[in-house]
Amino acid sequence: MFRLLIWLLLGYIGFRIIKSLTAPKKSMTSSTAPRTGEETVQDPICKMYLAKEDAIVGTLDGTRHYFCSMDCLEKFREQLDHTHHS
Repeated sequence: MFRLLIWLLLGYIGFRIIKSLTAPKKSMTSSTAPRTGEETVQDPICKMYLAKEDAIVGTLDGTRHYFCSMDCLEKFREQLDHTHHS
């Protein structure tokens, strides 16, 4: 019984080694992380940094604001509505 367990363990280890050698290699750069030298901007609502080219742009009085999502852009607009109507 003990020999069977050893053979099964060795078989599993061999399988994992072969699988790791034949698996496609993953890219070292993440598609969500800004690339080196790429300009980043900060979302004024959630304070997240993101690549400028990936940002959603809103303009207020000629000033551009950059957002990570439409949700943050809508929250920004809601805040403006509350400050202008108060």
